[in-house]
Amino acid sequence: MSKRIFFTDLDGTLLNDQKEITPGNQKAIDLALRDGHRIVIATGRPLSSALIQAERLGLIRDGCYIIAFNGGEIYDSSLGKSISRKAVPLEFISPIFAEAHRLGIHIQTFSASEVFTEEDRPEVRDYVKRTLQTFRVVPSAANALTEAPCKLLAIEYERRSVIEQFQQWLLETYDGILDAYFSNDAYLEIVPCGVTKGKAVRWLCDYLQIPLENSISAGDAPNDVDMIETAHVGVAMCNSFPGVVEHSDYVTAADNNHDGAAEIIYRFVL
Repeated sequence: MSKRIFFTDLDGTLLNDQKEITPGNQKAIDLALRDGHRIVIATGRPLSSALIQAERLGLIRDGCYIIAFNGGEIYDSSLGKSISRKAVPLEFISPIFAEAHRLGIHIQTFSASEVFTEEDRPEVRDYVKRTLQTFRVVPSAANALTEAPCKLLAIEYERRSVIEQFQQWLLETYDGILDAYFSNDAYLEIVPCGVTKGKAVRWLCDYLQIPLENSISAGDAPNDVDMIETAHVGVAMCNSFPGVVEHSDYVTAADNNHDGAAEIIYRFVL
């Protein structure tokens, strides 16, 4: 049997609402790896957060990979190193932070191990709680960074029109250089132009010399759509955000709390 590669989002897909993996999902992943298939975590989270989850899930071993920052960084878990990385140029950090502050929007960026922000706000505390990270308030994120970051993240829970205004400013100001898209209703991802989970799916299949026809992807959020469309079989969770399922080849019967990822693995991988 030909070997397949399964790309899975974390939140709302592989993990339940308590940010844990169900026993059924864990069993299915273990069976897929036992049979020589590849498992790839594909997340908008920073690599440091994805690694914590991968360790908890037993996915730091042969056949396991991580797509972090929505495709900005790709990590080989068996080798313990990044194999691809794209970053936002450092010279753009200060003006982007300044515009976000002007609009009253929370904004943060990422070092290799921490979240950097210039204000201590509830949004960053909520984010690090969800992603098992730590954060640091710094006078200047640009000056605190020792290397260009893979992404910036703007968070606005209530004023959708304001964060959409910020998104439009980003797209116009950095046309052809940066992209800005939503991963949920409140999170605006700011990444180098062309960075998506879908592009990372294609890159990793090429890198591993696995035909795209042997790829399966699963997700639930707007930033998963490109990945769902790129893989040969694109799956949307039945608990997906509005507008996601229309792009899929298959919609799960079970949600993320009831072994939805296992359903995909048994149907399309094993």
